[in-house]
Amino acid sequence: MALYVMGDTHLSLSSQKAMDVFGGVWEGYMEKLTQGLSVLRPEDTLVIAGDVSWGMSLEESEQDFAWLNAWPGRKILLKGNHDYWWNTAAKMERFFQEKGFTTLSILHNNCLFYGDTALCGTRGWFYEEEQQGQNAKVFNRELMRLETSLKAAGDAEKLCFLHYPPFYDGYRCDPILELLERYQVRACYYGHLHGASHRLAIQGERSGVVYRLISADFLKFRPEKILE
Repeated sequence: MALYVMGDTHLSLSSQKAMDVFGGVWEGYMEKLTQGLSVLRPEDTLVIAGDVSWGMSLEESEQDFAWLNAWPGRKILLKGNHDYWWNTAAKMERFFQEKGFTTLSILHNNCLFYGDTALCGTRGWFYEEEQQGQNAKVFNRELMRLETSLKAAGDAEKLCFLHYPPFYDGYRCDPILELLERYQVRACYYGHLHGASHRLAIQGERSGVVYRLISADFLKFRPEKILE
């Protein structure tokens, strides 16, 4: 029994947006993901921290979900900035049920558990969004979702999963960092940073919270085991 995490799978079995076009480590990434996910066993759990599928709708992402569902163990999906298929939790859960995707769960305005450990999280926020004219309304909504998730964990030990990094070299999102510290989150795992941006990642312990970059290309497309 093990808990794994990885972000940014960018599946595209029906959307024609395969990441191979970016070259480098992304060439043949589906084969690399297939090899990496081969470690999963039926008793395991994998958290995918956003940018799961390029599909523009649940229907367009169906092949990607089917591919994930076929792997052993439970898969917990988090929203990323490219998850255009994302919908209300009720619609997503109904879609998964109707399609028989019984191994897929959604982390959104809730927390899930791995044994006694609470798995909390939300998409998060990033300076790129501010530059596109987005405003405090969306940011505050993400803060509320994160705090809702952390509160739902009660007194359990907490791990947090974000798509956007809460900070990196030259940027920090103080309201999110404050929540992680106030709710005594043990570790925070985030994705989104790719390629040359990996060097901006801040990792290790900061104010009692351990931070870790888990983008798929950073992990060489092998999920990282974080708990037995």
